[in-house]
Amino acid sequence: MSSGPSSPSQPQPHLRIHSTQIFVRDLDRSLRFYLDQLGFHLAYDVKLQAGERLVAVAPPDGSAVLSLIAPKPDSMQYKLIGRSTQVVFITEDVVSKYKEWSLRGVRFNHTPRLRRIKFDPANSNTARGPIQSPLLGEETSIWGGVSTRFRDVDGNIFSLVSFDEVTHALEAQRRVASAKLELERRAVQELEIANEVQCRLFPQIRPPIHALDYCGHCFPARAVGGDYYDFLDLGPGRFGLVIADVSGKGIAAALLMANLQANLRSQCAISLDQPQRLLCAVNQLFSQNTPDGAFATLFLADYHVPTGRLRYINCGHPPALILRCDDSIDRLDPTATVLGIFKKWDCELGERTIHPGDTLVLYTDGITESFNESRDEYGEARLIESLLRHRAQPSQSLLQNIVADVRQFSPHEQHDDITLIIAKSSPASPS
Repeated sequence: MSSGPSSPSQPQPHLRIHSTQIFVRDLDRSLRFYLDQLGFHLAYDVKLQAGERLVAVAPPDGSAVLSLIAPKPDSMQYKLIGRSTQVVFITEDVVSKYKEWSLRGVRFNHTPRLRRIKFDPANSNTARGPIQSPLLGEETSIWGGVSTRFRDVDGNIFSLVSFDEVTHALEAQRRVASAKLELERRAVQELEIANEVQCRLFPQIRPPIHALDYCGHCFPARAVGGDYYDFLDLGPGRFGLVIADVSGKGIAAALLMANLQANLRSQCAISLDQPQRLLCAVNQLFSQNTPDGAFATLFLADYHVPTGRLRYINCGHPPALILRCDDSIDRLDPTATVLGIFKKWDCELGERTIHPGDTLVLYTDGITESFNESRDEYGEARLIESLLRHRAQPSQSLLQNIVADVRQFSPHEQHDDITLIIAKSSPASPS
């Protein structure tokens, strides 16, 4: 078995010093001293099944833990109460901490003094006081600093010191931490702005369509995503529904999604009555602006309101579903490959008729590929089951209930964008 360091892919086990033991006479009294007078935090205060109480405190940065132990009076540990603990607290401003703690009643041995402090790494003991000899061994270093000593309520002695080098290092760490926080704040702010901008790319107004109850919504997995849906005015008596899914996630996918939306909207005005020509132009523009390997699936439906005729092109997108009034399902499978990969691209036009009482459902794979704890996918069958169960509801309620069913099946963190369009044709009026 190798005793060398772990490989980069192998996680390192957690390792840190648990605590330093401080022997005290009364746990509650000492606890109040460290919390109220020194301003420490309570690390833990628990009672074991055997009745033993474990109490520990930590300085504000939480980097060290002091375990407070009240030994029995006849034990050897009890004799260690009131002695030097060999614990050294370091701060960048000893004088300020001295004034603060003194006002809280902490007893100091002396006021802070400017001293040279000799440190010998060979035995890890710090010797305080003026250094008499300038001749030092190779393993000995000298720092200028300020130091003092204080006692807790039991007389345990601690050192409080500062070194110029440590002060400078702490200031540098604070600057780095402050800069990191500022970058994180800006990143969050920029994501919020990106989310607002992307929300504006989705339809803000739903034009009223005679005898058609419809709605759409996108639920991104992150602040922004690559799913897209739209409603298009294709001229008198014609209505367009679009749903798309750009490969990838996050900002990169959102940028491509915005590009796809702009291309589709700009070309829509040119090729109103020619869906095939429209998408060929969109593919050409989209492929010019996408990096290698990026693509989008898309479903375009051209609905003729007076006749219920539905012309569609499915570019590698999950099949749209038509729930017929007799509960049968009509699947609108792909008629073309995805957008953005091939410069020479063509598509076929499919056609169906939406009868009164039928429901058209367009969705992205964020619904069908949602998975549960057993890694089972939600799938098309569950989507159809949910659709049948809630079919009597208006489009908005139907959409919300389908999404609720997906989230109940997959309650963990959402891994992919979820987008859904529901369009319900009003049932025929009885003659």
